[in-house]
Amino acid sequence: MALPISQFPGEVIREVRARKWLAFLLFTGVSFAVLAAGFIWPYKYSSEVIIFVDDQNIIRPLMEGSAVTTEINERASAAKELLWSRKILEEIAKDPAVFGEEASRITPEKLEGRIGWLRANLGVGTRGDRYFSIAFRAESPLLAFTVAQRLGQAFIEENNRRKREESRGAYEFIDKQVRSYEQQIAQVEERLKQFLSENVDGTEAEANARMANLRSQLELAQLEKAQLVTRAQTLEVELSRVSPTLVQGRATDIFQERIRSKEEQLDELRLQYHDTYPDIVILQEQLEELRRQQRRAQEDPGSVRMVEGESIANPVYQEIRSALATTRADIETAETRIRSIRALMNEQTERMERIQENKAQYSELTRDMEVNRQIYDDLLKRREKARVSMHLDIEGQGLNYRINESAQYPLGPDGLKFPMFAVAGLLLGVAAPFGAAMGMLQIDPRIRTREQMEEELELVVLETIPPIRTPFEVRRDRRVTTIVMLSSVIVAVLYIAVAASAILEVL
Repeated sequence: MALPISQFPGEVIREVRARKWLAFLLFTGVSFAVLAAGFIWPYKYSSEVIIFVDDQNIIRPLMEGSAVTTEINERASAAKELLWSRKILEEIAKDPAVFGEEASRITPEKLEGRIGWLRANLGVGTRGDRYFSIAFRAESPLLAFTVAQRLGQAFIEENNRRKREESRGAYEFIDKQVRSYEQQIAQVEERLKQFLSENVDGTEAEANARMANLRSQLELAQLEKAQLVTRAQTLEVELSRVSPTLVQGRATDIFQERIRSKEEQLDELRLQYHDTYPDIVILQEQLEELRRQQRRAQEDPGSVRMVEGESIANPVYQEIRSALATTRADIETAETRIRSIRALMNEQTERMERIQENKAQYSELTRDMEVNRQIYDDLLKRREKARVSMHLDIEGQGLNYRINESAQYPLGPDGLKFPMFAVAGLLLGVAAPFGAAMGMLQIDPRIRTREQMEEELELVVLETIPPIRTPFEVRRDRRVTTIVMLSSVIVAVLYIAVAASAILEVL
């Protein structure tokens, strides 16, 4: 049954007084047990190295934009992962300067155990924005100091090696990509050269210009043909009006008839063409020649001898017929020219179709060339940056780690020390009997107080009978109490002496 809180302290003291020897034994056992634990407790010594992250040196602003310095985010976490790597821990585990001459001949089983022990006692912590510490804990102060110092050195060496490998790997990778793109560009250029040599149809603009020129020539040829057809029709009409033969009369009459005929032809042509038209020019020259012959015949009639009434070939008719034949020949020439131009246009149409078919392939080749050229130019810049970055890492510039504080030899252990065990043992020994009594009261089912009975059994208690002891029992209880107190004092003095001697030996 639960004991009321108000009655708890009194019952605890009563139980301790009732079991004095048990309380004494519990006090003695707990005190010396804690003291013994202090003797056998494995004390740990720690030593640490402070690492400074030098990422603000003078070379960084000078090379800004020309080189990429190696950066490491979450430096403490990255340092711990680096130090936890098997490569570093295995080198330290086999280092004769740390574990003695037998370290190089260690068995694989012991090597695994030693690596696990190194990882378990290794610690990395931050110390501000640009500092972090590498600490190591061991039972031996010399071992803690030696391992911490070796871890700091190994971290610096491994970090520098990785930086150099990283920058060199980046440079080699970019250089490999540059060479690859050089080959691709050369291949695309060769394909483009071969394509242009195989397809000599020209560009689309040239083909359109050529087609426009042919259309213009066709229109001119058709216009010229139409003009020649009109001229031929006019000559046919004139030829039908002129008699093939003439009856000879006076020469002046003959010339007058021919001049009139020419003037009629000239008037008809002027209705359609300008005076600069070739046929008009020719007719004007013929008219001038006929007028000169007419004037010469009038001035000297004897120079022209003709027989009246004799039929002769009409020269006008012959001239018109000759002009008509010439015009028809010109029409045939124009038709031949038109057919030739149309054939050229058909060929040009086929050429334009081929150009359109090759346009997609040409666009693809030129696009590949442009894209590869852009990437190639960018990679060239990046390769030069990678080259400078590689030299920076080789020279130890850029982001750099250096030991700000080397490992110090530990002068005392960390964590719980023997004086703490000594004080804690004495206090725990005193508190142990009371704690045991409190635990026993919690599990004891007996009813001990009046309030407990009234609350648990809901019974009204009229009166309680206090415990009655005889004078002999009182004297015996006092004697036992005195003996227990003296024994406790003796045990406490002995405890303090043992603890003091141990502390003095430790010191």
